[in-house]
Amino acid sequence: MPVFRYKAINTEGVTAEGTLTAPGRREALDMLRQRQSHPVSLEEEKNRNVNLKRNQSVKAKDLSVFCRQFYSMLNAGVNILSCLDILKTQLENKTLREVTNDIYENVQKGLTLSEAMRRNEKVFPSLFLSMIVAGEVSGTLDNIMKRLAIHYEKEYKLNNKIKSALVYPAVLVVATIAVVTFLITFVMPTYVELFSGSNVPLPAPTLIVINLSKFVRTYWYLIILVVAASLVVLRTYVQSEEGHRHMDELKLKLPILKDLNQKIVAARFTRTMSTMMVSGIPLLQSIESVAGVVNNMVIKEGMGKIYDAVRSGKILSEPVRASGMFPPMVGNMIKIGEESGTMDELLDKAADFFDEEVDRSVQRLTTLFEPLMIVIMGIVIGYIVVAMMMPMFDMVKAI
Repeated sequence: MPVFRYKAINTEGVTAEGTLTAPGRREALDMLRQRQSHPVSLEEEKNRNVNLKRNQSVKAKDLSVFCRQFYSMLNAGVNILSCLDILKTQLENKTLREVTNDIYENVQKGLTLSEAMRRNEKVFPSLFLSMIVAGEVSGTLDNIMKRLAIHYEKEYKLNNKIKSALVYPAVLVVATIAVVTFLITFVMPTYVELFSGSNVPLPAPTLIVINLSKFVRTYWYLIILVVAASLVVLRTYVQSEEGHRHMDELKLKLPILKDLNQKIVAARFTRTMSTMMVSGIPLLQSIESVAGVVNNMVIKEGMGKIYDAVRSGKILSEPVRASGMFPPMVGNMIKIGEESGTMDELLDKAADFFDEEVDRSVQRLTTLFEPLMIVIMGIVIGYIVVAMMMPMFDMVKAI
Protein backbone atom coordinates (compact mmCIF):
# COMPACT_ATOMS: atom_id res chain seq x y z
CA MET A 1 0.00 0.00 0.00
CA PRO A 2 1.43 3.46 -0.92
CA VAL A 3 2.91 5.71 1.75
CA PHE A 4 2.16 9.45 1.45
CA ARG A 5 4.16 12.25 3.08
CA TYR A 6 1.95 15.20 3.97
CA LYS A 7 2.14 18.72 5.28
CA ALA A 8 -1.11 20.01 6.81
CA ILE A 9 -2.52 22.75 9.03
CA ASN A 10 -4.85 21.70 11.85
CA THR A 11 -7.78 23.63 13.35
CA GLU A 12 -5.46 25.44 15.77
CA GLY A 13 -3.34 26.74 12.91
CA VAL A 14 -0.38 24.52 13.70
CA THR A 15 1.51 23.04 10.77
CA ALA A 16 2.21 19.32 11.04
CA GLU A 17 4.22 16.96 8.87
CA GLY A 18 4.20 13.20 8.72
CA THR A 19 3.29 10.14 6.70
CA LEU A 20 0.22 7.96 6.32
CA THR A 21 -0.66 4.80 4.45
CA ALA A 22 -3.65 4.77 2.10
CA PRO A 23 -4.81 2.90 -1.03
CA GLY A 24 -4.64 6.10 -3.10
CA ARG A 25 -4.24 9.86 -3.08
CA ARG A 26 -7.98 10.52 -2.67
CA GLU A 27 -8.19 8.21 0.35
CA ALA A 28 -5.14 9.94 1.87
CA LEU A 29 -6.82 13.35 1.50
CA ASP A 30 -9.99 11.99 3.13
CA MET A 31 -7.95 10.70 6.07
CA LEU A 32 -6.41 14.16 6.59
CA ARG A 33 -9.83 15.81 6.47
CA GLN A 34 -11.14 13.32 9.02
CA ARG A 35 -8.35 14.49 11.31
CA GLN A 36 -9.65 18.05 10.77
CA SER A 37 -6.45 19.05 9.01
CA HIS A 38 -6.16 21.13 5.85
CA PRO A 39 -3.61 19.54 3.48
CA VAL A 40 -0.90 21.89 2.19
CA SER A 41 1.07 19.23 0.30
CA LEU A 42 0.67 15.51 -0.25
CA GLU A 43 3.21 13.41 -2.13
CA GLU A 44 3.60 9.68 -2.50
CA GLU A 45 6.93 8.46 -1.20
CA LYS A 46 8.84 6.30 -3.64
CA ASN A 47 10.57 3.22 -2.32
CA ARG A 48 14.21 4.15 -1.87
CA ASN A 49 15.38 0.91 -0.27
CA VAL A 50 16.69 -0.56 -3.49
CA ASN A 51 19.77 -2.06 -1.87
CA LEU A 52 17.82 -4.40 0.37
CA LYS A 53 17.57 -7.97 -0.88
CA ARG A 54 13.81 -7.97 -0.63
CA ASN A 55 13.26 -10.97 -2.84
CA GLN A 56 15.00 -13.15 -0.27
CA SER A 57 12.42 -14.99 1.73
CA VAL A 58 12.54 -15.04 5.51
CA LYS A 59 11.90 -18.45 7.04
CA ALA A 60 9.15 -19.04 9.56
CA LYS A 61 11.79 -19.81 12.19
CA ASP A 62 13.39 -16.37 11.77
CA LEU A 63 10.02 -14.61 11.90
CA SER A 64 9.17 -16.54 15.04
CA VAL A 65 12.42 -15.45 16.74
CA PHE A 66 11.82 -11.85 15.62
CA CYS A 67 8.29 -11.79 17.05
CA ARG A 68 9.26 -13.60 20.26
CA GLN A 69 12.09 -11.15 21.02
CA PHE A 70 9.92 -8.17 20.06
CA TYR A 71 7.16 -9.41 22.38
CA SER A 72 9.56 -9.97 25.30
CA MET A 73 10.89 -6.41 25.07
CA LEU A 74 7.46 -4.80 24.59
CA ASN A 75 6.08 -6.78 27.53
CA ALA A 76 8.99 -5.52 29.64
CA GLY A 77 8.07 -1.91 28.87
CA VAL A 78 10.66 -1.14 26.19
CA ASN A 79 9.40 1.30 23.54
CA ILE A 80 9.15 0.29 19.87
CA LEU A 81 12.13 2.36 18.70
CA SER A 82 14.42 0.84 21.32
CA CYS A 83 13.16 -2.65 20.44
CA LEU A 84 14.07 -2.11 16.79
CA ASP A 85 17.46 -0.66 17.78
CA ILE A 86 18.25 -3.82 19.76
CA LEU A 87 16.85 -6.24 17.17
CA LYS A 88 18.76 -4.76 14.22
CA THR A 89 22.05 -5.70 15.84
CA GLN A 90 21.31 -9.19 17.20
CA LEU A 91 19.16 -10.90 14.55
CA GLU A 92 20.97 -13.81 12.86
CA ASN A 93 19.15 -13.62 9.52
CA LYS A 94 21.00 -11.07 7.36
CA THR A 95 17.98 -10.01 5.29
CA LEU A 96 15.80 -9.58 8.37
CA ARG A 97 18.58 -7.64 10.08
CA GLU A 98 18.87 -5.23 7.13
CA VAL A 99 15.10 -4.83 6.93
CA THR A 100 14.85 -4.17 10.68
CA ASN A 101 17.50 -1.46 10.34
CA ASP A 102 15.44 0.10 7.53
CA ILE A 103 12.29 -0.07 9.70
CA TYR A 104 14.18 1.56 12.58
CA GLU A 105 15.26 4.47 10.37
CA ASN A 106 11.74 4.99 9.00
CA VAL A 107 10.15 4.89 12.46
CA GLN A 108 12.66 7.54 13.52
CA LYS A 109 11.41 9.69 10.61
CA GLY A 110 7.84 9.51 11.88
CA LEU A 111 6.33 6.42 10.23
CA THR A 112 4.32 3.99 12.31
CA LEU A 113 5.66 0.47 12.73
CA SER A 114 3.12 -0.97 10.27
CA GLU A 115 3.90 1.70 7.65
CA ALA A 116 7.63 1.06 7.94
CA MET A 117 7.10 -2.69 7.70
CA ARG A 118 4.78 -2.36 4.71
CA ARG A 119 7.67 -0.84 2.80
CA ASN A 120 9.22 -4.29 3.04
CA GLU A 121 6.12 -6.25 2.08
CA LYS A 122 8.14 -8.74 0.02
CA VAL A 123 9.88 -9.82 3.22
CA PHE A 124 6.92 -9.76 5.60
CA PRO A 125 3.83 -11.85 4.69
CA SER A 126 0.44 -10.14 4.34
CA LEU A 127 -0.73 -12.01 7.47
CA PHE A 128 2.12 -10.45 9.45
CA LEU A 129 1.43 -6.91 8.20
CA SER A 130 -2.32 -7.14 8.82
CA MET A 131 -1.73 -8.33 12.38
CA ILE A 132 0.70 -5.48 13.09
CA VAL A 133 -1.89 -2.93 11.91
CA ALA A 134 -4.51 -4.56 14.14
CA GLY A 135 -2.11 -4.43 17.10
CA GLU A 136 -1.43 -0.73 16.60
CA VAL A 137 -5.11 0.14 16.28
CA SER A 138 -6.14 -1.88 19.36
CA GLY A 139 -3.08 -0.99 21.43
CA THR A 140 -2.20 -4.65 21.95
CA LEU A 141 0.95 -4.89 19.86
CA ASP A 142 2.72 -7.00 22.49
CA ASN A 143 -0.05 -9.64 22.46
CA ILE A 144 -0.09 -9.59 18.65
CA MET A 145 3.66 -10.25 18.58
CA LYS A 146 3.17 -13.17 20.97
CA ARG A 147 0.43 -14.68 18.79
CA LEU A 148 2.58 -14.24 15.67
CA ALA A 149 5.51 -15.91 17.42
CA ILE A 150 3.35 -18.93 18.32
CA HIS A 151 1.88 -19.00 14.80
CA TYR A 152 5.27 -19.07 13.05
CA GLU A 153 6.68 -21.57 15.56
CA LYS A 154 3.89 -23.99 14.60
CA GLU A 155 4.41 -23.21 10.90
CA TYR A 156 8.13 -23.97 11.29
CA LYS A 157 7.37 -27.31 12.99
CA LEU A 158 4.92 -28.20 10.21
CA ASN A 159 7.51 -27.43 7.52
CA ASN A 160 10.08 -29.56 9.36
CA LYS A 161 7.67 -32.50 9.47
CA ILE A 162 7.19 -32.27 5.70
CA LYS A 163 10.94 -32.04 5.03
CA SER A 164 11.75 -34.93 7.35
CA ALA A 165 9.39 -37.16 5.37
CA LEU A 166 11.48 -36.57 2.24
CA VAL A 167 14.96 -37.01 3.73
CA TYR A 168 15.05 -40.82 4.12
CA PRO A 169 13.69 -41.69 0.63
CA ALA A 170 16.09 -39.15 -0.90
CA VAL A 171 19.07 -40.70 0.92
CA LEU A 172 18.09 -44.20 -0.27
CA VAL A 173 17.69 -43.03 -3.88
CA VAL A 174 21.12 -41.37 -3.84
CA ALA A 175 22.69 -44.44 -2.20
CA THR A 176 21.14 -46.76 -4.83
CA ILE A 177 22.38 -44.61 -7.72
CA ALA A 178 25.88 -44.42 -6.17
CA VAL A 179 26.14 -48.19 -5.64
CA VAL A 180 24.83 -49.05 -9.12
CA THR A 181 27.19 -46.53 -10.73
CA PHE A 182 30.16 -47.99 -8.81
CA LEU A 183 29.30 -51.58 -9.81
CA ILE A 184 28.78 -50.74 -13.46
CA THR A 185 31.74 -48.37 -13.84
CA PHE A 186 34.49 -50.00 -11.74
CA VAL A 187 33.53 -53.59 -10.90
CA MET A 188 31.92 -54.80 -14.13
CA PRO A 189 34.93 -54.08 -16.41
CA THR A 190 37.03 -56.52 -14.32
CA TYR A 191 34.49 -59.29 -14.93
CA VAL A 192 34.32 -58.46 -18.65
CA GLU A 193 38.04 -59.20 -18.98
CA LEU A 194 37.51 -62.48 -17.15
CA PHE A 195 34.58 -63.50 -19.36
CA SER A 196 36.29 -62.52 -22.61
CA GLY A 197 39.02 -65.18 -22.10
CA SER A 198 36.50 -68.01 -21.85
CA ASN A 199 34.38 -69.60 -24.55
CA VAL A 200 31.31 -69.77 -22.34
CA PRO A 201 28.32 -67.99 -23.92
CA LEU A 202 27.10 -65.14 -21.75
CA PRO A 203 23.46 -65.13 -20.59
CA ALA A 204 21.14 -62.28 -21.55
CA PRO A 205 21.15 -60.54 -18.13
CA THR A 206 24.96 -60.42 -18.19
CA LEU A 207 25.03 -59.03 -21.74
CA ILE A 208 22.58 -56.31 -20.73
CA VAL A 209 24.74 -55.25 -17.78
CA ILE A 210 27.95 -55.40 -19.89
CA ASN A 211 26.45 -53.23 -22.63
CA LEU A 212 25.12 -50.81 -20.02
CA SER A 213 28.59 -50.65 -18.45
CA LYS A 214 30.23 -49.92 -21.82
CA PHE A 215 27.66 -47.23 -22.58
CA VAL A 216 28.15 -45.50 -19.21
CA ARG A 217 31.96 -45.58 -19.46
CA THR A 218 31.95 -44.38 -23.08
CA TYR A 219 29.25 -41.71 -22.96
CA TRP A 220 29.39 -40.65 -19.28
CA TYR A 221 29.68 -36.98 -20.26
CA LEU A 222 26.53 -37.20 -22.39
CA ILE A 223 24.63 -38.81 -19.51
CA ILE A 224 25.68 -35.99 -17.17
CA LEU A 225 24.73 -33.42 -19.82
CA VAL A 226 21.31 -34.98 -20.45
CA VAL A 227 20.55 -35.27 -16.72
CA ALA A 228 21.62 -31.67 -16.08
CA ALA A 229 19.61 -30.37 -19.04
CA SER A 230 16.57 -32.37 -17.95
CA LEU A 231 16.79 -30.94 -14.44
CA VAL A 232 17.07 -27.38 -15.81
CA VAL A 233 14.09 -27.88 -18.14
CA LEU A 234 12.04 -29.47 -15.35
CA ARG A 235 12.90 -26.66 -12.92
CA THR A 236 12.05 -24.00 -15.51
CA TYR A 237 8.72 -25.66 -16.23
CA VAL A 238 7.85 -26.04 -12.54
CA GLN A 239 8.68 -22.37 -11.92
CA SER A 240 6.44 -21.25 -14.80
CA GLU A 241 2.80 -20.47 -14.05
CA GLU A 242 1.51 -23.44 -16.06
CA GLY A 243 4.01 -25.86 -14.56
CA HIS A 244 3.43 -24.59 -11.02
CA ARG A 245 -0.30 -25.05 -11.41
CA HIS A 246 0.14 -28.54 -12.89
CA MET A 247 2.35 -29.62 -9.98
CA ASP A 248 -0.12 -28.17 -7.48
CA GLU A 249 -2.91 -30.14 -9.13
CA LEU A 250 -0.86 -33.35 -8.92
CA LYS A 251 -0.25 -32.78 -5.20
CA LEU A 252 -4.01 -32.75 -4.67
CA LYS A 253 -4.73 -35.74 -6.93
CA LEU A 254 -2.01 -38.33 -6.34
CA PRO A 255 -3.48 -41.11 -4.16
CA ILE A 256 -0.65 -41.23 -1.61
CA LEU A 257 0.01 -37.48 -1.34
CA LYS A 258 -3.58 -36.23 -1.67
CA ASP A 259 -4.55 -36.95 1.93
CA LEU A 260 -1.33 -35.48 3.35
CA ASN A 261 -1.52 -32.28 1.30
CA GLN A 262 -5.19 -31.81 2.17
CA LYS A 263 -4.32 -32.00 5.88
CA ILE A 264 -1.40 -29.58 5.45
CA VAL A 265 -3.69 -27.07 3.71
CA ALA A 266 -6.33 -27.53 6.41
CA ALA A 267 -3.77 -26.96 9.19
CA ARG A 268 -2.50 -23.73 7.61
CA PHE A 269 -6.01 -22.49 6.81
CA THR A 270 -7.44 -23.08 10.29
CA ARG A 271 -4.36 -21.77 12.14
CA THR A 272 -4.12 -18.58 10.04
CA MET A 273 -7.85 -17.87 10.25
CA SER A 274 -7.82 -18.42 14.01
CA THR A 275 -4.77 -16.18 14.52
CA MET A 276 -6.29 -13.34 12.51
CA MET A 277 -9.83 -13.59 13.89
CA VAL A 278 -8.70 -13.60 17.52
CA SER A 279 -6.75 -10.42 16.73
CA GLY A 280 -9.84 -8.65 15.41
CA ILE A 281 -8.98 -8.79 11.68
CA PRO A 282 -12.12 -8.58 9.48
CA LEU A 283 -13.24 -11.87 7.94
CA LEU A 284 -12.70 -10.85 4.30
CA GLN A 285 -9.22 -9.56 5.04
CA SER A 286 -8.44 -12.80 6.89
CA ILE A 287 -9.47 -14.86 3.86
CA GLU A 288 -7.20 -12.76 1.62
CA SER A 289 -4.27 -13.32 3.98
CA VAL A 290 -4.91 -17.07 4.11
CA ALA A 291 -4.74 -17.21 0.31
CA GLY A 292 -1.22 -15.78 0.54
CA VAL A 293 -0.11 -18.29 3.19
CA VAL A 294 -1.24 -21.42 1.31
CA ASN A 295 1.44 -22.12 -1.30
CA ASN A 296 -0.81 -23.79 -3.85
CA MET A 297 -2.32 -22.09 -6.92
CA VAL A 298 -5.37 -24.36 -6.99
CA ILE A 299 -6.12 -23.63 -3.33
CA LYS A 300 -5.55 -19.89 -3.90
CA GLU A 301 -8.14 -19.92 -6.68
CA GLY A 302 -10.52 -21.79 -4.39
CA MET A 303 -9.91 -19.21 -1.65
CA GLY A 304 -10.79 -16.51 -4.17
CA LYS A 305 -14.16 -18.17 -4.74
CA ILE A 306 -14.71 -18.41 -0.97
CA TYR A 307 -13.87 -14.70 -0.67
CA ASP A 308 -16.39 -13.79 -3.40
CA ALA A 309 -19.07 -15.96 -1.78
CA VAL A 310 -18.58 -14.36 1.67
CA ARG A 311 -18.52 -10.88 0.16
CA SER A 312 -21.82 -11.62 -1.57
CA GLY A 313 -23.43 -12.38 1.82
CA LYS A 314 -22.94 -16.09 2.45
CA ILE A 315 -21.64 -17.38 5.78
CA LEU A 316 -18.11 -18.82 5.68
CA SER A 317 -19.04 -22.45 6.31
CA GLU A 318 -21.13 -22.71 3.11
CA PRO A 319 -18.41 -21.97 0.51
CA VAL A 320 -15.80 -23.84 2.57
CA ARG A 321 -17.93 -26.99 2.45
CA ALA A 322 -18.76 -26.50 -1.23
CA SER A 323 -15.12 -26.01 -2.24
CA GLY A 324 -14.12 -29.62 -1.52
CA MET A 325 -10.59 -28.42 -0.70
CA PHE A 326 -10.69 -29.28 3.00
CA PRO A 327 -11.61 -32.32 5.09
CA PRO A 328 -15.30 -32.25 6.20
CA MET A 329 -14.22 -31.47 9.77
CA VAL A 330 -13.12 -27.93 8.76
CA GLY A 331 -16.56 -26.96 7.44
CA ASN A 332 -18.28 -28.53 10.43
CA MET A 333 -16.06 -26.70 12.94
CA ILE A 334 -16.67 -23.38 11.20
CA LYS A 335 -20.42 -24.02 11.17
CA ILE A 336 -20.44 -24.75 14.91
CA GLY A 337 -18.25 -21.69 15.52
CA GLU A 338 -20.64 -19.47 13.57
CA GLU A 339 -23.58 -20.69 15.62
CA SER A 340 -21.82 -20.45 18.99
CA GLY A 341 -19.71 -17.35 18.34
CA THR A 342 -16.47 -19.17 19.18
CA MET A 343 -15.07 -19.69 15.68
CA ASP A 344 -11.56 -18.54 16.57
CA GLU A 345 -11.28 -21.07 19.43
CA LEU A 346 -12.68 -23.94 17.37
CA LEU A 347 -10.37 -23.13 14.44
CA ASP A 348 -7.40 -23.11 16.81
CA LYS A 349 -8.37 -26.57 18.11
CA ALA A 350 -8.86 -27.76 14.54
CA ALA A 351 -5.37 -26.48 13.64
CA ASP A 352 -3.84 -28.46 16.54
CA PHE A 353 -5.78 -31.55 15.43
CA PHE A 354 -4.56 -31.30 11.82
CA ASP A 355 -0.99 -30.68 12.99
CA GLU A 356 -1.13 -34.01 14.79
CA GLU A 357 -2.76 -35.62 11.75
CA VAL A 358 0.04 -34.34 9.51
CA ASP A 359 2.59 -35.78 11.94
CA ARG A 360 0.88 -39.18 11.88
CA SER A 361 0.55 -39.12 8.08
CA VAL A 362 4.23 -38.28 7.69
CA GLN A 363 5.17 -41.18 9.98
CA ARG A 364 2.94 -43.54 8.00
CA LEU A 365 4.44 -42.42 4.70
CA THR A 366 7.95 -42.79 6.04
CA THR A 367 7.12 -46.26 7.35
CA LEU A 368 5.71 -47.14 3.92
CA PHE A 369 8.60 -45.73 1.89
CA GLU A 370 11.38 -47.33 3.95
CA PRO A 371 10.67 -50.99 3.04
CA LEU A 372 9.58 -49.99 -0.48
CA MET A 373 12.85 -48.22 -1.24
CA ILE A 374 14.88 -51.01 0.37
CA VAL A 375 13.10 -53.59 -1.82
CA ILE A 376 13.72 -51.51 -4.98
CA MET A 377 17.36 -51.01 -3.99
CA GLY A 378 17.74 -54.75 -3.36
CA ILE A 379 16.16 -55.70 -6.70
CA VAL A 380 18.38 -53.35 -8.74
CA ILE A 381 21.64 -54.26 -6.99
CA GLY A 382 20.66 -57.93 -6.81
CA TYR A 383 20.05 -58.04 -10.57
CA ILE A 384 23.54 -56.67 -11.27
CA VAL A 385 25.18 -59.09 -8.84
CA VAL A 386 23.31 -62.10 -10.25
CA ALA A 387 24.16 -61.00 -13.81
CA MET A 388 27.84 -60.92 -12.82
CA MET A 389 27.75 -64.31 -11.11
CA MET A 390 25.79 -66.30 -13.73
CA PRO A 391 28.71 -66.68 -16.20
CA MET A 392 30.96 -67.83 -13.35
CA PHE A 393 28.58 -70.69 -12.56
CA ASP A 394 28.54 -71.63 -16.24
CA MET A 395 32.36 -71.61 -16.31
CA VAL A 396 32.47 -73.87 -13.28
CA LYS A 397 30.05 -76.30 -14.95
CA ALA A 398 32.12 -76.28 -18.15
CA ILE A 399 35.27 -77.15 -16.20
